[in-house]
Amino acid sequence: MAADSEPESEVFEITDFTTASEWERFISKIEEVLNDWKLIGISSSKPLEKGIFTTGTWEEKSDEISFADFKFSVTHHYLVQEPSDKDGKEELGEDALPLPMQDLLCMNNDFPPRAHCLVRWYGLREFVVIAPAANNDAVVSESKCNLLLSSISIALGNTGCQVPLFVQIHHKWRRMYVGECQGPGVRTDFEMVHLRKVPSQYTHLSGLLDIFKTKIGCPLTPLPPVSMAIRLTFVLQDWQQYFWPQQPPDIDALVGGEVGGLEFGKLPFGACEDPISELHLATTWPHLAEGIIVDNDVYSDLDPLQAPQWSVRVRKADNPQCLLGDFLTEFFKLCRRKESTDEILGRSAFDEEGKEVADITHALSKLTEPAPVPIPKLSVTNMVHSAKKKIRKHRGVDESPLNNDVLNTILLFLFPDAADKLADVFESRASTSAGNNPPPENEDYNLFSHFKSAPSDSLTYKLALCLCMINFYHGGVKGVAHLWQEFVLEMRYRWENNYLIPGLANGSPDLRCCLLHQKLQMLNCCIERKKARDEGKRGSMSDRSPGGASGDGAKGGDHSGENPEKEFGKSWESWSDSEEEFFECLSDTEDLKGNGQENGKKGAKESVNLKPEGRLHPHGKLMLLHPGEPLYVPITQEPAPMTEDLLEEQSEVLAKLGTSAEGAHLRARMQSACLLSDMESFKAANPGCCLEDFVRWYSPRDYIEEEVVDEKGNKVIRGELSARMKIPSNMWVEAWETAKPVPARRQKRLFDDTREAEKVLHYLAVQKPADLARHLLPCIIHAAVLKVKEEEALEDISSVKKIIKQIVSHSSKVLRFPSPEDKKLEEIIAQIMSVEAIIARARSLKAKFGVEKCENEEEKEDLQRFVNSLLEQPEVPVVGAGRGPAGSIIHKLFVNAQRVPAVPPLEEELRRSGSQEERRQGVQSEFPPPTGREVILRTSVPRPAPYSKALPQRMYSVLTREDFRLAGAFSADTTFF
Repeated sequence: MAADSEPESEVFEITDFTTASEWERFISKIEEVLNDWKLIGISSSKPLEKGIFTTGTWEEKSDEISFADFKFSVTHHYLVQEPSDKDGKEELGEDALPLPMQDLLCMNNDFPPRAHCLVRWYGLREFVVIAPAANNDAVVSESKCNLLLSSISIALGNTGCQVPLFVQIHHKWRRMYVGECQGPGVRTDFEMVHLRKVPSQYTHLSGLLDIFKTKIGCPLTPLPPVSMAIRLTFVLQDWQQYFWPQQPPDIDALVGGEVGGLEFGKLPFGACEDPISELHLATTWPHLAEGIIVDNDVYSDLDPLQAPQWSVRVRKADNPQCLLGDFLTEFFKLCRRKESTDEILGRSAFDEEGKEVADITHALSKLTEPAPVPIPKLSVTNMVHSAKKKIRKHRGVDESPLNNDVLNTILLFLFPDAADKLADVFESRASTSAGNNPPPENEDYNLFSHFKSAPSDSLTYKLALCLCMINFYHGGVKGVAHLWQEFVLEMRYRWENNYLIPGLANGSPDLRCCLLHQKLQMLNCCIERKKARDEGKRGSMSDRSPGGASGDGAKGGDHSGENPEKEFGKSWESWSDSEEEFFECLSDTEDLKGNGQENGKKGAKESVNLKPEGRLHPHGKLMLLHPGEPLYVPITQEPAPMTEDLLEEQSEVLAKLGTSAEGAHLRARMQSACLLSDMESFKAANPGCCLEDFVRWYSPRDYIEEEVVDEKGNKVIRGELSARMKIPSNMWVEAWETAKPVPARRQKRLFDDTREAEKVLHYLAVQKPADLARHLLPCIIHAAVLKVKEEEALEDISSVKKIIKQIVSHSSKVLRFPSPEDKKLEEIIAQIMSVEAIIARARSLKAKFGVEKCENEEEKEDLQRFVNSLLEQPEVPVVGAGRGPAGSIIHKLFVNAQRVPAVPPLEEELRRSGSQEERRQGVQSEFPPPTGREVILRTSVPRPAPYSKALPQRMYSVLTREDFRLAGAFSADTTFF
């Protein structure tokens, strides 16, 4: 056994050197990604057009690969271009250079204003970057950098990919890249130097040329000429010579009443600080041959005024404080408050009233006492002080959130009719202020229907603006609660004294408006009905026509003269003593009941004996079928106006009745209340009528007439009810049978205005400031959009017009819902704020460039275009450079800015900060030292041997106050090397 176990104890190992290492796997992953993205082989395209880097579309796609457990992201950046013709590929010879190498020498897109840093440094239209996937990871050690470079070199060689591959090394903020591009027999190495402190010999052109030539190491004795592009950037930060044009609103003037209450109806607009922080002027010498310009450590020819190209960009202030934006934001914050009005103002202002009402005897005496006929004067002081006294009982006299001046101004603005001393004058004006004038057919005016807000001339809209201003300037949420309490008291005062509310359109609540506006309209309907009823009571003694007491006061009044029959007056007087006369009757009198029953039993003959009541006017065309008398249009009750919450409530109730026969019957009865009322009115106005008569007047389509030939051979028109009217147990037939001949004025009211008004007043009283802000936010957004439109019209900025259209469409989608999401509302407010900032920037630039002061019309238009371009484009070329109208203004701005800081003596200033840069530039008094110096050097030379192919060489240099960077792309012939 021992002998057998001996061979097992020997360890036999096989090392498989064919398995791939982590490094080889990493290279194969790079190759796989390049294959997936189809970056293999020769690519051909047209030469780059001028400015295509800025105007064209850049896209990128990414993937993730790993080296062992270290993750890298691979990103392909490329300019989207139209595919070139197939013929172009055939023309490409074997000697054709890869596209990236051709791009190195292209001068059409130097210094693009907005592009990836590698595009700016090397002028490439396409490249791939391999960088550590995590932001805090970095490839720092030299050996790792070399390993990555070797990897991409092998991957490029294996795949034949001609797109440059870069590896990001060091920390990401340093933007350090090394890379390589390979073609048939050629290779370009991309190298980089990044320094904090710049060596003095590299701060000028001659020093940079020396580095470039040394690096190329060209073996030819007469060196091919080097072409240069130079850009100096100057930054203007000091705008002191121009005051910021925006003036803050004068709060004291508003309170003192000097400006007048109308100021409360306007939203403020504009930035409180200058929204433009810096102006960057780039002076460019695009194509210079070596030797034309002298720029060394002693002297420089680079005078910005002589530069052939100028371009300007402006740096916008980050989130400038804007008045309209602040108003909207603060008002929106109200929506998130939880407190009720009572919690904010202490105990309720209605407490004392509650104690009074608690005494039942007092309540009964109040009901029985006669209504006072003389109408008291309506004055602002009466309106204000009722609530004020109550607030003061619980709080200090001076503690009330709004002082009298502000409150009076606001209430006069909201209720202009309160300024009238005589009630008669007020009443005559109330009809016009109640909105009898047709609304203007204007797109801006009709915005309320898109936003579900309220018309811009309505009380609700004005109230929203006043609350917005109070929230911002006069006491915040406490001020809002105080004004709202005063507003509710004013509504109750108007209801009790029959004063119509101004600034609301006549008629039923407009369901296109916000719920609060509908509630106020509903209250106005109640006041109108109550007022008409009270006037009817007072007028009954003077033998007035019954038309005045109808639910439709206006309709009755119009035709009161058309029925001069005496019996109307008599029947009116016979009921005049009854308090329940005007739409209050729950049932008719006994003899009328008897008449109604007889009508049902004995037929038309007996019912003719009834006196006709509640006639409006003869129909004109129709006659009653059986008695053959004229058909009279009855005075009818108007259907009850409804707000959207009442409609929802009603539809829920109807839905809950279910589909059973009993439920369906009950639903039909509920829905036919208005129909029954109209039938009763019709029967009262037309004694002896039948259902067919009613249908012919009420629903003509349900009465079908046919031309038939009778027994004598004459053509006769015969009519009959439609098929739906003949259905057994039809709702119309049932209603007709139960209907009694009762005129509208003695029917039970379809619309109980007293109850509905109390419901509305209760609804208003229990609103918290947050609820109120939610209701009125659409009005504020509506007002803000109108304000922005008005301000934009003065500036005429095309991009702003587009954004406003987007805001309108976005808002109309969001605000249609009953309770929109906060996030979506915040988006709308942010959009409005961005538009305000753009307009403020336009105004700032117009002021700085003196557009309005320019007398020459042509120059003025050019300057206006220039200012608009600055807002919309990343960088704008200055026509005529330093000699054009815009150029000369920019020059003056720099000259003035240089003069301002010259407070210390000039010699001391020069001695203290007399840098080599300033001494070298002879124009330091007009322009500050450049913030950035960029130089691009290009040439095409054979490397590494004199007989090698001539290949593109390029070096980019940028020098700023913080750092110095050199980015070189050096090509070499690899055919024999």
